[in-house]
Amino acid sequence: MSLIKKLAGETVIYGLGSVLPRVLNFIVLTPYLTNVFSTEAYGVYGMIYAFSAFLMIMLTLRMETTFFRFGSKEGQANKSFSTASTALFVTTLWGIGTVLTFPIFFANLVTPSTDNAIYIQLIALVTGLDILCALPYAKLRLDNRPIRFAVIKIINILVMLAVLFFLMKGLPLMGSSFYQEENLLQYPLIANIVGSLCGFVLLFPIYLKIKWTFDLALLKKMLWYAAPLIVVGIAGVVNNVLDRILIAKFISGDAAYREAQSGIYNASVKIAVLMQLFVTAFNYAAEPFFFKNAERSDSQQIYANVGQLFTIVACFAFLTVLLYIDIFQYLIGSDFREGLVIIPIILMAYLFQGLYYNFSIWYKLADKTWIGGLISIGGSIILLSINFALISSYGYIAAAWAALACFAFMAAASYLVGQKQYPIPYPIGRMMMYILGAVLVYGLAKGLRPLLSHLAIVLLVNTFLILFYIGVIWCFEKDSIQKMLK
Repeated sequence: MSLIKKLAGETVIYGLGSVLPRVLNFIVLTPYLTNVFSTEAYGVYGMIYAFSAFLMIMLTLRMETTFFRFGSKEGQANKSFSTASTALFVTTLWGIGTVLTFPIFFANLVTPSTDNAIYIQLIALVTGLDILCALPYAKLRLDNRPIRFAVIKIINILVMLAVLFFLMKGLPLMGSSFYQEENLLQYPLIANIVGSLCGFVLLFPIYLKIKWTFDLALLKKMLWYAAPLIVVGIAGVVNNVLDRILIAKFISGDAAYREAQSGIYNASVKIAVLMQLFVTAFNYAAEPFFFKNAERSDSQQIYANVGQLFTIVACFAFLTVLLYIDIFQYLIGSDFREGLVIIPIILMAYLFQGLYYNFSIWYKLADKTWIGGLISIGGSIILLSINFALISSYGYIAAAWAALACFAFMAAASYLVGQKQYPIPYPIGRMMMYILGAVLVYGLAKGLRPLLSHLAIVLLVNTFLILFYIGVIWCFEKDSIQKMLK
């Protein structure tokens, strides 16, 4: 089997594990919550999970990627895992304990109101459990056990959804006094705690099977390697989720209006998440794949092929979401659909984020993670500058353009610097043509839409346009794609 076919297969399996739970969350939880919650409550919901993402990056110390770097060396997997796990137990106890002790401070920092302190405490418990699951999941990826990875992830989300609907539907039917309609936001968080706890229990045997050792010298090397990646991770969270908080903090209006605008933006981004799910699945499979094949004589050509195929699939995802938006819009409540205007922008932002994941592998392989840190900081500066300058005037549309500018810069910078430091022969001209072609097809669909009378005709024409796009790429790239897959 070719390496690229193997990577594609593992991407599909990791997709089942990391993406299918999010898809279930997306097609079940998002429509439900956006119909149950007000726009204000859903805004707070998004801000709380943005805070969780910051905690994850700060307290995991990017040990998953660091574990791939050190654990992939012959005979170092056990020592690397146990040393990194010890460090994470300490950071989790300290960090989550701090949040639980001072919830009002963090509620005021993250949301417009200190009334959200209880939600901050609940999300801290979720995050703590997820941090303790991070390295076991990484070990499953390094050990090429994507099926077990997928099964545990799926069980996690199914348990969470079952608990959620019991709390929000079962308790009212039972007439339980525990159910309080004015505190609906706590129930998804409680369900998430139970789901994450279930995942931790299923992963706990991995902790029991290893031989526990602690190597201080190794930990210092790991932290030295990870330090720039922590900066990259923080910048990544800033670039991916801080906009929910910035909208609620800086858009003009009272607290309720700002929370509502953040909620509309958060719900609209959920539709574009289909692109991000593909990017996430790819990254789960590609990161250990890149490290394991770094010593091959043809590794750089393999990385170039992966980047080319990624771009083709990502452009297909871009068109699929946009040309079937009339269907996808029903995944969020009607009160949130005014934000659909940002979806093309966010989709393209996620596409460039995926290119960045491809182009940035060189600094991890070359042990120059500090360059990745500088690039990520540059992206964050662009994102924050646009948001601070324009959010008050243009609202969440400014946040969407800021995300696109940020990820486009990071992809371009990683590619240009990488070509000097660790040249990989990406067919960059072709890759940009795929993207331009996808944008032109979307523009054509937009132009034809006023001429079409019925939704069925619109969808039929859009289906033809997607098939036409795929057909053109296949005509030009048939030989090279078949060669790559062989």
